[in-house]
Amino acid sequence: MTKYILILVAVILVGGVVFLATWNMPPPTATTEKVIPNDRFK
Repeated sequence: MTKYILILVAVILVGGVVFLATWNMPPPTATTEKVIPNDRFK
């Protein structure tokens, strides 16, 4: 029984790695603005 559980876990891990490697996730498109105080540049 332990052998089958280990095989199942290995298949799930390999499937997850393959999915993440081939997934074409779009980049974020929201613009971000950050205000930096002038005191940092003295």
